[in-house]
Amino acid sequence: MQFKALVITETESGTFERHIQKRHIDELPDGDVLIRVHYSALNYKDALSATGHKGITKQFPHTPGIEAAGTVVRSRSEEFKPGEEVFVTGYDLGMNTSGAYAEFIRVPAGWLIHKPSAFSCREVMTIGTAGFTAAYALHKMEMMGQEPSHGPIVVTGATGGVGSLAVAILAKAGYEVIAVTGKKEATDYLQYLGAARVEDRSFTNDQSGRPLSRHQWAGAIDTVSGNTLTTLIKRCRRDGCIVATGLLAGTKLETTVYPFILNGINLLGIGAGQTPMQLRLSLWNKLVHEWNVCDKLDAIALEVGLDELKDAYLDAILSGKTMGRVVVNLIKEKYKPQEYSWELDHEEMERSLSAH
Repeated sequence: MQFKALVITETESGTFERHIQKRHIDELPDGDVLIRVHYSALNYKDALSATGHKGITKQFPHTPGIEAAGTVVRSRSEEFKPGEEVFVTGYDLGMNTSGAYAEFIRVPAGWLIHKPSAFSCREVMTIGTAGFTAAYALHKMEMMGQEPSHGPIVVTGATGGVGSLAVAILAKAGYEVIAVTGKKEATDYLQYLGAARVEDRSFTNDQSGRPLSRHQWAGAIDTVSGNTLTTLIKRCRRDGCIVATGLLAGTKLETTVYPFILNGINLLGIGAGQTPMQLRLSLWNKLVHEWNVCDKLDAIALEVGLDELKDAYLDAILSGKTMGRVVVNLIKEKYKPQEYSWELDHEEMERSLSAH
């Protein structure tokens, strides 16, 4: 049986090209469960794979897509039956295992989770890796004693996937959220998600050169890194938690030990892709119950097809031009979300990209 997939190929000159091709089920890697993919989503790592980044994907041709939600078609596992709805985020999917920008994937049973009945496949992918990362960040902060009563939490890169869901989840959990963004037009969007304040990115860009500064927040979830992360650390109140989840501004961190040995700051990391299954299930249970932000998901999701993903959005996420979550529809039944004044439609995105 043939199916449609986005395939990244390496040319003889060392460049990388994107094509939507027909593939055969027999070409998929061995695995316990064959899944008909309904939805996937766009992540920074997917875009890096699509550019040929050998630190993400070593062998080409390759299909990116690190997460998927859909229906079991065939299974060698007693735990997953044909017809059941399941999802997968992380592990090796879309890295060196053929990924979810395709109508079918085949994966080990140990990667799969039964889709919660409270969510549709589209909603699971709107949350996806980004929401799971945000939930994992809050979980780690609270394990270190973070509480809403301690003061506001900063979210940087707040209009991105992790940032948008971090704002919504933190607000749902009772925290005062300061959303930091370079997109002035996103104020209404971020306030709708739950931000108490919206600040320009200069708010977290201390250029003083001092190792410590006046305390302005109780913790942060950072998607940017670089001097933004340095600023978050030096301006955090005593015993606060700063979670590093991204590298939009680069991979280097320049700071001193003073915030750690004088103020007891906790710098925490998130490696969501290889999270043990028991913790995955626990965090998704929280996302279903006390951290449920389903009422915000239509505002966060922008749905596209494979063609739109290939032609515009893989490049857009690398240049910081996406907002919220780009959800990839692989079942062709176009979803019509509620209209929001801040939501970017496809034509507007394409005009923005062509202008740059």
